[in-house]
Amino acid sequence: MKNTTTVATTNWGKLARNILVPVIGGSITGWLANRNTQKQYSQLKKPSFSPPPSLFPIAWTALYGLMGYAKYRAEQHSNPRDAQKVLTPYELQLGLNYIWSFLFFKWNLRGTALIEMTTLFAMISLTAYEFNKVDKMAGKLLVPYMGWVSFAWALNYSIWKLNR
Repeated sequence: MKNTTTVATTNWGKLARNILVPVIGGSITGWLANRNTQKQYSQLKKPSFSPPPSLFPIAWTALYGLMGYAKYRAEQHSNPRDAQKVLTPYELQLGLNYIWSFLFFKWNLRGTALIEMTTLFAMISLTAYEFNKVDKMAGKLLVPYMGWVSFAWALNYSIWKLNR
């Protein structure tokens, strides 16, 4: 599956698109899902390890950037015939990522969001696995994302448990 040709030059346009799609998509999703929910979220019981709300946009911007760069690398190192197999899990996890914000914030379905996040983590793991097969760095770039989603899962679980 590994592409034996060397990727000699950077396609700056493709790199920018791969980074900007998750960054802008995540920003729009976050804005839409979180509109008019700040007061409600502030009133929820939260665990002691809950970070300040200002940390979330910073963390997500960095993670979306790493995701986009990982996708770019995986795409550049994939054979055209294998590209769909390598990239489909990425697209699915990105969609699940966006849906979670609506489940948790907009629709107050915190238990459903927890189940969805479990599926999200599995899809991120599959993405990292597929990326790693074509470019080890692409797979490693998703490790911080996996760590953050693990933390977010614990936070989601705790908030759901504390506010039932």
